[in-house]
Amino acid sequence: MTKRLAFFSALAALAFTFECCTPGKKQEPYVLLISFDGFRHDYVAKYQPPHFLDFIKEGTAAKAMIPSFPSKTFPNHYTIVTGLCPGHHGLVDNTFYDPARKVEYSMGKRELVEDAYYYGGTPLWQLALQQGLKSASYFWVGSEAPVAGSYPDYYEIYDGAVPNEDRIEKVVEWLQLPEEERPRFISLYFSLVDSEGHYSGPNSEKLKTTVFEADRLLGLIDTKIAELNLPVDIIITSDHGMYEMKESPETFVYLDNLFAPEDSVQIASSGAVVHVYEEDSLIKERLFKQLSKNETFYSTYRKTETPEKWHYREHPRVGDLVLVVEPGHYFRSGSPDTRKAVMNSPWGVHGFDPYVTPEMGAIFYAKGPNIKKGLEIDAFDNVHVYPFIARILGLTTPHDIDGKREVLENVYVE
Repeated sequence: MTKRLAFFSALAALAFTFECCTPGKKQEPYVLLISFDGFRHDYVAKYQPPHFLDFIKEGTAAKAMIPSFPSKTFPNHYTIVTGLCPGHHGLVDNTFYDPARKVEYSMGKRELVEDAYYYGGTPLWQLALQQGLKSASYFWVGSEAPVAGSYPDYYEIYDGAVPNEDRIEKVVEWLQLPEEERPRFISLYFSLVDSEGHYSGPNSEKLKTTVFEADRLLGLIDTKIAELNLPVDIIITSDHGMYEMKESPETFVYLDNLFAPEDSVQIASSGAVVHVYEEDSLIKERLFKQLSKNETFYSTYRKTETPEKWHYREHPRVGDLVLVVEPGHYFRSGSPDTRKAVMNSPWGVHGFDPYVTPEMGAIFYAKGPNIKKGLEIDAFDNVHVYPFIARILGLTTPHDIDGKREVLENVYVE
């Protein structure tokens, strides 16, 4: 029985090889979009991981990729696959209040994470479906909800305990499917660099070790993709960088010190940004003056007066007032009397304004048959990845996205 199974497995592999390698057969490109969450733009230069260095030599590398505001995980992963800023696609932060439903959305609320109501735009897997291509996602923000009516053709519900090697193996299996069933767009997510960056900071020996583990995974991906003999363009991204924090009496801005007990307003905080929701214009103005007067290590904005580059002025899920902390500080619920000191110091955080905080810079590395080799490009906003991937796959993008095809046009090779 075992020999018979081995025979049929070998036969399937032979058929796959024949299909991929038949002379004269037109092979349409595939795109594998990878996120190494929290991989800062300067980690490769700082730690010299060999597989990343080789990958960069064989393709195109940006000096940095600039996250959208706020530089948080959920907003930026969804920006990459929609070409929309958070203030336009609706995931305005990792945590926010939805006034229409009177519900607080957060990453840990599984029933909300899987609710298409919260996700605007047309993610790449839905764009592919609309134009006749199959897609797959091994973990990506939004892929677990039927956004615009459907899921990716193949997808997995997020489980951080799944070994990274298993994720890679599943991607390979998807690319070994018969051509008519094979996904042309695949997203793949790894959290290890972000997790260690939070725990021990971006300059620790543990973080360096974790970067080299990510490098090993990249080497494994490279090897397995090469064995398939398919025209796969691999695009490596991250959602944000990491800022080193140290324990001191001034590190935290405590919310209990900012609001009086009688201030019964709706607040949503993600550490670097606090959203304050208040419909009553008189109360809102009183709070604005109160918070502005007491500013220490943070700035207070009316939503309508937030910086234009944040694209934060219109969406109802953005707080009526927005508090933004200075890098090196962090908003914290409670008060110094009710909260313990951080157990380890230094540690790492993100979420700061990426346009004024270089440490928030993410990565963009790409290589493949449609990617220019040996090219370095200037830093660019992450909204432009979406039209670039659509260009490779021959997809027409919606007219109302924030990303522009011409930004990465020089990277593309016909």
